[in-house]
Amino acid sequence: MDPAEIARTSPALRPERAPLLRQSWHHLLFLHWDLPPEVLRPLVPAGLELDLFDGRAWVGLIPFTITGSRAPFTPPVPFVSDFHEVNVRTYVHHGGRDPGVWFFSLDAASLLAVAGARAVYRLPYYDARMRFDVEPGDPARYHFVSERRAAEPAPGCDLRWTTRGGTRPAAFRSLDFFLVERYFLYAAGEDGALWRGQVHHEPYPLQEEAALEGLEETLLAAAGIARPDAPPLVHASPGVEVRIYPPERL
Repeated sequence: MDPAEIARTSPALRPERAPLLRQSWHHLLFLHWDLPPEVLRPLVPAGLELDLFDGRAWVGLIPFTITGSRAPFTPPVPFVSDFHEVNVRTYVHHGGRDPGVWFFSLDAASLLAVAGARAVYRLPYYDARMRFDVEPGDPARYHFVSERRAAEPAPGCDLRWTTRGGTRPAAFRSLDFFLVERYFLYAAGEDGALWRGQVHHEPYPLQEEAALEGLEETLLAAAGIARPDAPPLVHASPGVEVRIYPPERL
């Protein structure tokens, strides 16, 4: 199916069913590289199609902080509800509908989050040591470090970036919109069955200026992806409030 014909607004509508979790996502960095589709196609289940922009596939590296993770109408739990995360992902759709995300890996600094997401969402989460330093200002400065536990050599990343100026939403149908406004996620169970989850939030407020100042990472290679030599496309957002809904088997 022509990706231009896929509905891009309906996935952002708030579902009528009750969410499973509520979270706040902060200080997101979006790094993206474009790749020929044939590079990523073998890494994605046959039941999903790569979602392309101008004939190119994209792989993303996204670190951020989660706070206030909790069930609806319950308070956050200290030292449990707040943690850092970094994921490696590409973009897919299912039968020409519901454009979303396929995760190659998700590393989190929370054993509880890792165990819960693996069990409920069937996502490839890994426990990791992480540090995230934020220096407010104009520009604001960020330093994110992650190292996966129980792996040798340990995949990880060391990222530095800055942001300045105000924020704006991505223009509809732009590449910015294509890369960041994603509300469905896909996963595969041990039996090979596909599952789809959904999140809801307001459109990302994207920083008017975001600059990458340091990039060391081995997470793409650990996922079987050779990182392109070209510098990544960089976006950043201060964050959004998120509702997360139970997964559904396709």
